[in-house]
Amino acid sequence: MTARVRLAAGAAALTALAVLAGGCSDGTWEGEADQDPTSSSEPTTGTDTDTGTDDTPEADLDLALSEPVEDPLYPEVGDPGVDALHYDLTLDWDPATSVLTGEEVLTFRATATAERFQLDLGEPLEVGDVLLDGEPVEVEHDGKDLVVLAPVEEDARHELTLSYAGTPTPAPAPTQRSDFSTTGWTITDDGETWTMQEPFGAYTWYAVNDQPSDKALYDFTITVPSPWSGVANGELLSRTDADGVTETRWHLAEPAASYLVTVATGDFTMTEDESASGVPITYWTPSDEPEYIEKLQETPAGLAWLEERLGPYPFDTLGIVIVDSESGMETQTMITLGDTEYATSPAVLVHEMAHHWYGDQVTPRDWRDVWMNEGMAMYLQGAWEADDAGVPVTDVMDEWAPYEEDFRAESGPPADFDPDQFGASNIYYGPALMWQEVRERIGEERFWSMVRAWPAARDNLSTGREDYLAWVEEETGEELTDLFDAWLLGETTPPRD
Repeated sequence: MTARVRLAAGAAALTALAVLAGGCSDGTWEGEADQDPTSSSEPTTGTDTDTGTDDTPEADLDLALSEPVEDPLYPEVGDPGVDALHYDLTLDWDPATSVLTGEEVLTFRATATAERFQLDLGEPLEVGDVLLDGEPVEVEHDGKDLVVLAPVEEDARHELTLSYAGTPTPAPAPTQRSDFSTTGWTITDDGETWTMQEPFGAYTWYAVNDQPSDKALYDFTITVPSPWSGVANGELLSRTDADGVTETRWHLAEPAASYLVTVATGDFTMTEDESASGVPITYWTPSDEPEYIEKLQETPAGLAWLEERLGPYPFDTLGIVIVDSESGMETQTMITLGDTEYATSPAVLVHEMAHHWYGDQVTPRDWRDVWMNEGMAMYLQGAWEADDAGVPVTDVMDEWAPYEEDFRAESGPPADFDPDQFGASNIYYGPALMWQEVRERIGEERFWSMVRAWPAARDNLSTGREDYLAWVEEETGEELTDLFDAWLLGETTPPRD
């Protein structure tokens, strides 16, 4: 997620900027490869397209095996008894009535023998028929808790089928940030929709084990009135226009946590692009706001900067969808950005793309360790800003450092923060400063080798602080426990070297 407060590098000096919605950047990327993007309100291959094969996920389900845990900060969301493997979601959105109709097939593994199991599903969504392994079962739907009254055995795999319909209501966000107060399915004044759902809120629009320790594969079929489109994670397999309805089919081939899933519906123009390394990129921008196409065409150069430091982009495709929001989110393979100057700035693009290594490829097991995502993404954003401004990265860190004490005092240490202040600035800037301290202690070569190696070492997994920091010490050969404890758990900002 994009930092609420931006402290950014300028060409001559580093200046503290204001709140996210008022931020701006004049940064441009050098070394941008020649591009010839193609724009269309439809995929460039036509109105009835099939650009891939919707493979049956059976052979790939093991990719999504997880060991879910109860989240210590938000234990009321998610069920460690369920290991979701694959969600097949068929969604029909009617903007005239604000009704979402869903058909869902969830393949999951039971992590324990139990007489019942639970998913999260928003209270406004009325549940219809529910089948477990083809047999009708009873459910209780109390608030957001959807309890399936059927026994499951440890390590057995099951298929749950359900239908639902209603007008989704966003979930209150446990935060004091000014750029978002709710999460999940959000409806604009003209009936378009978008989703951002960190730390939870996916349950506002589908039945889900809504926690970061459970990753799953996804397929989406989305229908909306033409000329609108439905946008989601992964590869666009097909788009079909018929009888005033547009259907899009999407396939996400690598597992994602629920907070990294996105769906947006609206009148979008799709523009195709490509990175220098050959990653296909699509931009989904409001059809009446073509200026965003030009802004997003700086994406390939930002991705090249990251790949030079982190290695090859870890997924098959990359997309960006622009929505009516003030924030930004690293939704896996389809970044969701608000339609503000700052949210679409080059620095934020780098930040959200960096999360595809730190946050998407490797994900925190619980929300105490969201700093693992934001600290490194913020550090990489700062390093990019320094390069862009032609100044040493230490200048950026020196500019950030005076604010860190206040962030820590307001919201707690980065790894022991106030649960009611999720996404506050303390989880961004303190860990970024910590990584600069590590860089100075172990040297350039070992630092960048470590930064590059970690995501691949835990590819497609969710993990925690103990595993991460032990791995860093082993990888670098340095004893760093005291440094980590001081920066992550200390009540005050540690002195910098």
